[in-house]
Amino acid sequence: MDPARRRVKPIIRLLRKRYPRARTTLDHTNPLEILVATILAAQCTDERVNQVTPALFRKYPTAAAFARADRSELEGEIRSTGFFRNKAKAIIGAAKRIEEAYGGAVPDTMAELLTLPGVARKTANIVLAAGYGKAEGIAVDTHAGRLSRRLGLSRHEDPVKVERDLMALVPRADWLDFNVLLVEHGRALCQARKPKCPECFLRRLCPSAATLFPELGPR
Repeated sequence: MDPARRRVKPIIRLLRKRYPRARTTLDHTNPLEILVATILAAQCTDERVNQVTPALFRKYPTAAAFARADRSELEGEIRSTGFFRNKAKAIIGAAKRIEEAYGGAVPDTMAELLTLPGVARKTANIVLAAGYGKAEGIAVDTHAGRLSRRLGLSRHEDPVKVERDLMALVPRADWLDFNVLLVEHGRALCQARKPKCPECFLRRLCPSAATLFPELGPR
């Protein structure tokens, strides 16, 4: 059996045990809100997005409201999330597409979500998982990509290729939660610059631990 395939189930079991309440930290109450919040979260912290969205969602409660938004005004309202011009363009474009093609309701399939401006597989996967409880793939953000490589579940940098590798390894029943479990672990221990391998409960299942911390010895 492929070593990665042999390790993935115990990895998931331990992650679930450590992070039993893992969920997206982007505040939302419906699929439209998680879509907008996910677009805003690109190159921005969830904490910052959560500071911006309450007022935003009060002002623009529907896709129609976002579709009618004045672009320069919306840019000002989301400026603190960074890349605000591109994000405002994507939000308004997606909202218009939702109104014109889907009757104002955020679509609930991967194929339809990918027709929205500014929406790629990562965003679509998050909307499906957090907004509809559906798993058509596995969202690969910076945390998920980094941990997938460190854990030896993928060798790729391209998120689409990482997702393909994960979908081949991770049982489909775990697709819905796998991203948020990796995100929790990435924030808590497996950080980009200073991973805390000596403290990590996954280190005996992680091929990178001994390389990053040779003093840990053989697994």
